[in-house]
Amino acid sequence: MSDLVPRPANLPAATGKPSFTRLAARMATLTASALALKEGLWALKRRMETDADHADMLADLCVAAEVEPRFTGQINEAGTALRKVAEASAELARAADQVQHDSQGLHDAHQGEYRGVYEAVNASGVRQAKPGFYRTR
Repeated sequence: MSDLVPRPANLPAATGKPSFTRLAARMATLTASALALKEGLWALKRRMETDADHADMLADLCVAAEVEPRFTGQINEAGTALRKVAEASAELARAADQVQHDSQGLHDAHQGEYRGVYEAVNASGVRQAKPGFYRTR
């Protein structure tokens, strides 16, 4: 059985107005979650490959012991299925890696674009107009 354990969502609540800090927190959480998922999937891949190797060794021992061929065939089928799980988990880990990379890029772009504005607004101590107030047509 796998050591992966389902985890509850750790995203901040979706209530309230969008804000600089809320979006930054969500992007950081998404990046961390994608990293944890990727690491778990690579661990699953290694575990499934090890289990498949053990199934192959067991099948070889069964052949040497002249065990009924249908049982040896079932062990070989299990090893093949474990290898397919390992391949699929590697593909999913690569997708999680891409999500991690893209969410980190979005976080970095967001910080680069709006960090200065956020700090200037908070440093002024003056209540700012609602978004869109200064927009011109």
